[in-house]
Amino acid sequence: QVSPAAPMARAPAPVARPPPSSQSIDPARLATLPPDQQKNLLGEKLFSRINEMRPESAAKITGMLLEMDNSEIINLLDSPELLRNKVGEAVAVLKEHNQ
Repeated sequence: QVSPAAPMARAPAPVARPPPSSQSIDPARLATLPPDQQKNLLGEKLFSRINEMRPESAAKITGMLLEMDNSEIINLLDSPELLRNKVGEAVAVLKEHNQ
């Protein structure tokens, strides 16, 4: 028989690392990654947030915002209002470009 306490022994392990959907990015951790991995991590975070607002154009908007400096992207991820404003600007640019 398997003891019901056995699965509990493993429970604390995942807590040591924040889940991929955690709210903010640790700049110190980000700095330890190579530049391409930094952009990948920031892009994943951006995409998930933008996809909630504009699923139809989330990929394009994410690509546009990834042209910004990493520090600016981190600010966007830390401030939902800033991100909403920047997504609004990107949507306007896309609409203008499509006309």
